[in-house]
Amino acid sequence: MNRKLIAFDIDGTILDKNLQVLPSTRMAIESLRAQGHYVTLATGRSRVLAKPVIDALDFENYILCNGAAAFKDNKQIHKQLLPMDSLKALKEEVVPLGIDVALVGLDETKRITSLNLPKMTDAMESFGSTLPNLDPQFAKEEDVYAGLAFYSAKHEGRFDEKYQDLRFVRWHPNCVDVLTQGISKAATILQVANDLDIQQEDIICFGDGMNDREMLSMAGVGVAMGNANAEVQKHADLVTQDHNSDGIYHALNKLGLITA
Repeated sequence: MNRKLIAFDIDGTILDKNLQVLPSTRMAIESLRAQGHYVTLATGRSRVLAKPVIDALDFENYILCNGAAAFKDNKQIHKQLLPMDSLKALKEEVVPLGIDVALVGLDETKRITSLNLPKMTDAMESFGSTLPNLDPQFAKEEDVYAGLAFYSAKHEGRFDEKYQDLRFVRWHPNCVDVLTQGISKAATILQVANDLDIQQEDIICFGDGMNDREMLSMAGVGVAMGNANAEVQKHADLVTQDHNSDGIYHALNKLGLITA
């Protein structure tokens, strides 16, 4: 069997509804590593927010901030920061609309506005985080890999055409990721696979969210979790059980990568 690159999203994929790792998922990942496959996280989370999963499952390889950063053997091998001029212009446009903005570094996320704290809190707590602290000067002090714009579907698509070097990817009813255009989990996974001399047909990706669509389509085998919505599932080659029902284990067993 060819060596595979196998990438896992975190929220709604590796983690169940209680934000825990199922025993079957832990066993499956250990088995893949023992077989010599390259196993990596591919998450929208920053390093600090991914750290509980990195530590719990002994990950040394991880793709963060929706592809803006990548680490191999715990060493950074890829870095793409947000264009600051566009980010500044976006902030000036959205604040009068009542839209809050937060900035994501590798190890800190800070909000730069305080217009609607309950809306921000609701989005952040949905994956076990908390309201970011206020720091309007964050972009002057730290590298910014991604932004968060806290708006609902009311403003969907409103900023896409104007800010063509940015892309906006929804992950919560009240929030979108703001990313550098061309950056995605899929693009960075392909880059890592190329560095490892792993063919695209030997990439397997697991995910459930809107920010997973590109990697599910790109992969040799894209696996959507059963809890993914129909829009995400249509990009996958295989739909497995949900994240509460051993979905990762069942898919890998069906693909012949682990045995019962």
